[in-house]
Amino acid sequence: MNLATIGQAIAAFVVTNIDDLLMLAVFFGQVPGHRHAAMRVIAGQYLGFTAILVVSISGAFLGATLLPAAALPYLGLVPIALGLRAAWTSWCQYRRTESSADDDASGPSGPRVWHVAGVTFANGGDNIGVYVPMFAVAAIGTVAVYVAVFLIAVGLWCAAARYFALHPLIAKAFSRWGHIILPVALLTIGTTILIEGGVFAR
Repeated sequence: MNLATIGQAIAAFVVTNIDDLLMLAVFFGQVPGHRHAAMRVIAGQYLGFTAILVVSISGAFLGATLLPAAALPYLGLVPIALGLRAAWTSWCQYRRTESSADDDASGPSGPRVWHVAGVTFANGGDNIGVYVPMFAVAAIGTVAVYVAVFLIAVGLWCAAARYFALHPLIAKAFSRWGHIILPVALLTIGTTILIEGGVFAR
């Protein structure tokens, strides 16, 4: 196995997924100590990233992405919609805790698989933009190495993000401000995707 290929794959993954590390930490911060909810975050990340790989590989071998380049910026609407939903959910939970002392019974169950997958895929425009030309000029065996490295890296990314989320200082911040951090992070990611994609300049 070519070490240069592995190194290139690692570099490409890190460069295109720095923002995902922060977003994953936010998701894990919503469910400290809840193993099943944490597994949903991991499953959602893998599902969303797999969808990115499918689009990228299809685009490389078909000569064009399944999603037109002009449509990619509009994926920013997905995290914006999820951010608004998270804000509404947090508001409803806040109202419930005001009217009831039993806060534990009505606590959040954490993000759903489709929630994490949707954000991961919507935030994957830069991934697709980098992976398509990489895959297009690579042999099938090399593409297989890229994919294997990427999938292993996703697991390491999840482990790192969960570690950050469970760090005492970070966990305390999420416990106190998590209901605000998640909607703000989602809305920021969505807006950034729209702005960087030039949606408002058209």
